Amino acid sequence: MNVNEFFDARYKKFHKRVGGKSCAACGGVLNGRLIIETIIESGKKVIISGLTGSGNLGTPCVDVRMTRDVPRFGMNFSSGPDVASGIVLALEALDKSDIIVWGVGGDGTIGDIAFAKTSSAAERNTNMIQLCVDNEAYMNTGIQKSGSTPIGAWTTTTPWGKTTPKKYLPIIMVDHHIPYVATLSPAYPEDLKKKVNKALDLQGYRYLHTLMPCPTGWRFPNEKVLEIARLGVQTWHWPLYEVENGVLKLTQKPKPKPVKDYIKAQDRFRNLTEDDIRMIQEEKDRFRERLLENDGKNIWWA
Repeated sequence: MNVNEFFDARYKKFHKRVGGKSCAACGGVLNGRLIIETIIESGKKVIISGLTGSGNLGTPCVDVRMTRDVPRFGMNFSSGPDVASGIVLALEALDKSDIIVWGVGGDGTIGDIAFAKTSSAAERNTNMIQLCVDNEAYMNTGIQKSGSTPIGAWTTTTPWGKTTPKKYLPIIMVDHHIPYVATLSPAYPEDLKKKVNKALDLQGYRYLHTLMPCPTGWRFPNEKVLEIARLGVQTWHWPLYEVENGVLKLTQKPKPKPVKDYIKAQDRFRNLTEDDIRMIQEEKDRFRERLLENDGKNIWWA
């Protein structure tokens, strides 16, 4: 069986095998399905490089069964961009550069444990797509805080609320001067699919970052998952934009709702005072204003 026959045989089974073993209402299942559907609809050949035993387009703790019908390579928890980089080199050596390597990891892997590898792959401009699925904690090992956990959030290792701000990885990746960076949300599927298609069409290191609400770790009712995801965008906690060759473009510009609406909907913020919320609102306002000021401009400042 040649490469084309292999991909055709795998992809045509996709709609026959769905489901997974994730927690109830996990946003990762929807996130993964949207991405896999976009990949299949594009007709491009993609190899997913993620953690062993997981679906890898939701989060490391999600087994999205649908991804079994897309070629996938698994490795240990601390690996990610480095293994994906090796696959890229192997495909180049085999003259199979038309196959796109899609690396996946959670915020704990991409932003913390394997951040040096993430940064190195970006600095090399390795020809791959890196997806960070951010549920703002180490959800698959017990809801411990990660660098991406927002200030004030409860986790099992910050029982009174995290005291430091969220590590904002998309802007950090922009500073690597890579061809494409984009933020995604499963609550905005058309926006998500457009950005995935753009990443599939480009060359070099492309970085996508999706915020994925976790009912278990964020402490909200299962049926609220898309409402929470939407509030994240509407309050500008998670603005949606893309940066192509240094130029920032806001892809959603909602009239800002109070960040209190987002915070009060999640019990992980139960220890925040009104003063705390006011401070967070001020920070979100500053960030929103800076994004709006630079919309359409080149932000490769260094």
